[in-house]
Amino acid sequence: MSQIRKIVLSTSNPGKVREITAALAPLGINVISLANIDPDGRIRPPPEDGPTFAENARAKADYYARATGQWALADDSGLLVDALDGAPGVHSARFAAEEFDPQATRQGIDKANNAKLLRELAHIDEDERTARFVCCLALSDGQKTLIEATGEVAGIIARRPSGNNGFGYDPLFFIPKLGCTAAKLDPEKKNEISHRGQAVRKFAAMLKKLLEDQ
Repeated sequence: MSQIRKIVLSTSNPGKVREITAALAPLGINVISLANIDPDGRIRPPPEDGPTFAENARAKADYYARATGQWALADDSGLLVDALDGAPGVHSARFAAEEFDPQATRQGIDKANNAKLLRELAHIDEDERTARFVCCLALSDGQKTLIEATGEVAGIIARRPSGNNGFGYDPLFFIPKLGCTAAKLDPEKKNEISHRGQAVRKFAAMLKKLLEDQ
């Protein structure tokens, strides 16, 4: 098996870093977050203007692989709400951008995004509040995309937040088969069923094969 010293995880979201690092740990790969490899923020983030999660993930992976000289793994993920014609979609992280300061904390951003989502769905009946989380992962060496993987999980948007775990829209994302929101799941259970957990497991299997074949 070819040995890769490290893979740069192209995100500053601490929740994503924890979930992806934990899932890839069994491969023995040194996963380095962008915050650790570029603590001063000299690498400016690329625009995320693609129409799909997959296109954004590919573009980010290519960009950060070239910027760091390392293999780079990028994630693009978000929430698609049927009653909102798929919104917030690729704008999930910035859904309420007009309502928070550019220097807002991650918690502040999440709170504003969740509040806007609840307002948008205030008059939508329960049976029409269906939604799904989608995650697309892409690994690049700076020249080409080496691996892509996708995962998704279906749920319903609750009428009020519940739970203190997770991040993003987790407090509003109710999973009927589990009888609770994603924010009430412990990390192990969430990784087992989440869109990102599914995508990372597929990715890990493909990465293992890629390394073995080199």
